Amino acid sequence: MDYFTAVKAFIQVVQAGSFVKAAQTLNLPRNTVTKHIQLLESHLRVKLLNRTTRRISLTNDGTAYYERMVRVVDQWLEAESDLASAQARPHGRLRVDMGSTMATMLVLPALPDFQKRYPELQLDIGVSDRPVDLLGDRVDCVIRGGTLNDPSLIARRLGSLPFVTCATPDYLARHGTPLHPSDLEKGHQMVRYFFAGTHRRLPVEYVKAGERITVDADYYVAVNDSNALLAATLAGMGVVQTLMFMAEPHLTSGAMVQVLEDWSLEPNPIYIVYSPNRHLSARVRVFVEWLVELFEGKGLR
Repeated sequence: MDYFTAVKAFIQVVQAGSFVKAAQTLNLPRNTVTKHIQLLESHLRVKLLNRTTRRISLTNDGTAYYERMVRVVDQWLEAESDLASAQARPHGRLRVDMGSTMATMLVLPALPDFQKRYPELQLDIGVSDRPVDLLGDRVDCVIRGGTLNDPSLIARRLGSLPFVTCATPDYLARHGTPLHPSDLEKGHQMVRYFFAGTHRRLPVEYVKAGERITVDADYYVAVNDSNALLAATLAGMGVVQTLMFMAEPHLTSGAMVQVLEDWSLEPNPIYIVYSPNRHLSARVRVFVEWLVELFEGKGLR
């Protein structure tokens, strides 16, 4: 029995939830995948999968075996990728997590360039603003902004993103243009951001000539997703303090107008973070270097 191929087939069946889909991914006949699983179960002398005509589920033994072997296979493929990197050909799966706006407006549009350089890599990109457990969620690295609170992680700074305050022309025609941050608390409403899980709202702060002001403006809508924050603002739901690279296309088109230009907030630092107890694989290394280059090219360093 080709033990490694059988284990890979088992993992793929679990992840795909289907022998047919696993066979397609592995580019093997379905009967071959089935035979691999049968041989593996015979070798281990346990039943790994419960099979019905409609679904496949793990047995208790299968769950324990999957959780351990998926890490073993990852490390095996990582070792192969590291060797391949000597020939500038890293390959395998790279698991990354990043915020929705970072993904949709910055990283994903530039991804064809990364694919041309490293066509043998496969990226699984989790898109969310929620905190991620690198080990528990089996993620290789995450891109996050702001202050990093976990000293056990390794972080490399990619750049920084400036903030801007803006609203739609229609909103400003109805409510007037704020000239000072305190005006936002008088007859205005803001589109606010809250953190998933805690529901704590992100503070709205402004700085000018060493003076720092925290604004507690009214809001009709608060969201926990950066793209939704922008959508609500474009719908005329209020004034927003957001990242310049998000707002820039709409400021250029005239869909939004910048206000409080003399007041700002320190740029938001952006980091790529990975766990220190894992060897930095070739897959992660080339992705980090590409991100640094991407931020430099966008003038965000």
